[in-house]
Amino acid sequence: MRVLGFEKALFIAGVAFFASALGAATDDSVLIKNVTIHPVTSPDIVNGSVLVIDGKIAEIGAKVVGPKGTKVYDGKGLQLYPGLINGASNVGLAEISSIRDTVDLDEIGIFNPQLKAEVAFNPSSEHVQIVRAAGITTVLSLPATGSNARGDGSIISGQASLMHLNGWTWEEMALKRGVVMDVTFPQIQRLSRQAQQFLGTPTRTFADLERDYKLKLEQLANFFEDARRYAKAKAAGTADFQPDPKFEALLPVLDGKRPLFVRAEKERAIKDAVGFADKEKVKIIIAEPRELGATAGLLKQRGIPVVLGDTLFLPLTEDDAYDSQYSLPNQLYAAGVKFCFGTFDVEFARNVGFNAAAAAAFDLPPGEALKGVTINAAEIFGVSDQVGSIEKGKLADLILTDGDPLEAKTSIKAMFIAGKPVSLESRHTRLNDLWSSRP
Repeated sequence: MRVLGFEKALFIAGVAFFASALGAATDDSVLIKNVTIHPVTSPDIVNGSVLVIDGKIAEIGAKVVGPKGTKVYDGKGLQLYPGLINGASNVGLAEISSIRDTVDLDEIGIFNPQLKAEVAFNPSSEHVQIVRAAGITTVLSLPATGSNARGDGSIISGQASLMHLNGWTWEEMALKRGVVMDVTFPQIQRLSRQAQQFLGTPTRTFADLERDYKLKLEQLANFFEDARRYAKAKAAGTADFQPDPKFEALLPVLDGKRPLFVRAEKERAIKDAVGFADKEKVKIIIAEPRELGATAGLLKQRGIPVVLGDTLFLPLTEDDAYDSQYSLPNQLYAAGVKFCFGTFDVEFARNVGFNAAAAAAFDLPPGEALKGVTINAAEIFGVSDQVGSIEKGKLADLILTDGDPLEAKTSIKAMFIAGKPVSLESRHTRLNDLWSSRP
């Protein structure tokens, strides 16, 4: 085995990777040694090693030896963690919010289940590099913006996909396509008169809002009923049957193969969403809640997981406790509800680890905070056999750090996605280098 200095080894591995892409024969075996391993699902291993072969973790332990020709990374003094997962983002689908042509979000129409986030994913997005530099190797890319910012009346936005943050094409980067169906559940969201005046929206009474709420619930129920009729007609194989891409996209939801990713902010919306799922006999994930109320026990009873939004957020109402958002994760943990963290945006997608860290400062055990951006997300989205922890047989999504990846002072020293070394260069580092060398 060849033992190289860490930085030199990383450079050589990068050269070998590009040579491989051009057709040259290379051995992509990698041994990372002398590191403290944090598997997440098992106790830490001090001064351990991880062997990666063909992009997957082959061996883990205190004494691991690779085959002849294995590239060795000596990470003495560093920490090895699984790559972080952002459980809700718009990475790859939005570049510059003020330039509409660079934003593939929020299509026109109330129901768009046929839309697929992965086909619009931009592998060359600047945000991919920036998010990656924060230790994030995988994101759930959503076809719509955060529910709090939506006002177009859309209900079903399309299919979200789990994307690896390395690759030349979206096909290469897609870890799992069509993971969930993105749904903004109808709710009554009343704005104050001052807020309506500030936004320039017409003043609306509670009766107006309730009428719209009931109308959207009815439209959603009717759409599902039409989809069931479509499924029956397709099964019957009648001569006049006409395929419909919208209903075709909803069939996996009706079959229980694709859960609804239900954005439900308030307690009433969460209860209504659970009731809707029970009635339609479909699986759901509650997304971006900001008020649990008495629903934590209900979610635990139904086995419904939660994807939390921005923890670093102000209280929902002026009467809420100052720490209502910071303590939300611990409420779910205490109730036994599985949850993970997401940012539901692109601007702050790199901060998902800091959202988990804020929750740890408000009673959530640090180990659970880390699980919220690793294995929990993988389990919720059905890819725990591939990513989310450092275990034999899983993809080698790994980050080498000089500390806890949830702490702002920690630096990411190296990253591997599916066993391939990934550059940590980004627009930020390029600008830093440019202005640091200014005369």
